[in-house]
Amino acid sequence: MKKHFLRAIASLFLLTIVAQLHAQIEKAPNRNEGEGPFERLIIRGVTLINGNGAPPTGPVDIVVEKNIIKGIYNVGYPGLEIREQDRPKVGPKDQVMDLEGMYLMPGFVDMHGHIGGSAQGTPAEYVFKLWLAHGITTIRDPSTGNGLQWVLDQKEKSNQNTITAPRILAYTGFGQGSKEPISTPEMAREWVRQNKAKGADGIKFFGAAPEIMQAALEENKKLGLKSAMHHAQMDVVRWNVLNSARAGLTSMEHWYGLPEALFTDRRVQNYSLDYNYRNEQDRFGEAGRLWAQAAPPFSDHWNNVMNELIELDFTLDPTFNIYEASRDLMRAYTAEWHQEYTLPSLWEFYRPSKRSHGSYWFYWGTEEEVAWKENYRLWMTFVNEYKNRGGRVTAGSDSGFIFQLYGFAYIRELELLREAGFHPLEVIMSATLNGAEALGMADKIGTVEVGKFADFVIVEENPLQNMKVLYGTGALKLNDDNELIRVGGVRYTVKDGIVYDAKKLLEDVKKMVDEKKNGMTFKLTDKY
Repeated sequence: MKKHFLRAIASLFLLTIVAQLHAQIEKAPNRNEGEGPFERLIIRGVTLINGNGAPPTGPVDIVVEKNIIKGIYNVGYPGLEIREQDRPKVGPKDQVMDLEGMYLMPGFVDMHGHIGGSAQGTPAEYVFKLWLAHGITTIRDPSTGNGLQWVLDQKEKSNQNTITAPRILAYTGFGQGSKEPISTPEMAREWVRQNKAKGADGIKFFGAAPEIMQAALEENKKLGLKSAMHHAQMDVVRWNVLNSARAGLTSMEHWYGLPEALFTDRRVQNYSLDYNYRNEQDRFGEAGRLWAQAAPPFSDHWNNVMNELIELDFTLDPTFNIYEASRDLMRAYTAEWHQEYTLPSLWEFYRPSKRSHGSYWFYWGTEEEVAWKENYRLWMTFVNEYKNRGGRVTAGSDSGFIFQLYGFAYIRELELLREAGFHPLEVIMSATLNGAEALGMADKIGTVEVGKFADFVIVEENPLQNMKVLYGTGALKLNDDNELIRVGGVRYTVKDGIVYDAKKLLEDVKKMVDEKKNGMTFKLTDKY
């Protein structure tokens, strides 16, 4: 019994860290942005990049009634005048958006979207507007750091569109709200049952004793809920990704637990003998040497693990972006959007600290970055091949940590999927349909199809040619007059049939940041 209690205490410790990082923040105010939903909205002349892997097609007209797609019409051919006779008829009360030449995709799904916490000083309005400004119309909040009831309140208001926010799914941190540590399988099952009764959409795990993990995952799956897991080092030796997938876990977050499942000549990571898990530089520095300890790519064990995970319909949510500072610190902390869109309190949270999670820059140098570059190479090889063999890979950001800003970090995640080897159409598929499938919502979101919710991302440039045009700051381009200009940025985000001016949302965010600075000099280099 003492053994179970100590294990439970370790898991409770991880939840305590999450709670400290995500103490309740200010809720979103009543919605004052967006137009609609309309009785009938017609979007005219766009090129459709759907989330099902199909190539672009257009021009098309799309008809939306309130928040539901009712029709998709081919209205001509590229380079020719649109055939008016093929267009849906416009009624006197219809709302029409003439967007000829623009590109339309399904709304993006952020599978790892922490809403933020008091430690970061990020009010919900700030986070929600950054997400919507980058085309993110659905998020999964893993661990509901602001409290389950707080998140459910914002979820319901988002569903009713009384606040400006993406659609929200609440995945409670395992054990959250329990009056005592969960130390037996039956306690785990009972907590899972209570979690569903409270209205949660799923569970985010960090690790526990194998018998507790088995019981909790089995019960959760039996109740029809989904699950995610960060396989923390404190329990990963006894319970890695293979154990989780076999027990019914929906998705793994990041990559923890996967290299451990790929070990062939050891069971325990080759920790330095003076390693301390609560030392953030120890934790992240040595994590950057973990993939090199796993079975090499395309070896028998590597293949067997991959094939079993695919057979189990297991989802990888890699969140490549959140660790990118590990391989290139300077790039992460000098990203151009920090100056105008990062709150001073969030920047303070990022700075080196022995207390802040993910602020592990005690003395980060060349050796650490070189190791992490190799870590990424091996990690990306696995993820790309997983996709090639039919495995599901999604897009998640885990923003609010390690210099990664809400919205902007999600677009960086798409770029990193491209770096891993994904075709741009496969990247869009990960950002849309794959996320919808993993959430159990593919009948409602993820592709532009009749009967689904009207969730769209609309941009003036072709994102397949250059995904940087999806950043709120756009992309630099030299025009025909040899002038450097900025192009792109999401133009409109449509969620539930409500049309948001994405650039206006970013202006609102900038005002929030300016007000918080209140005359302060905000120099990124001041911290280093």
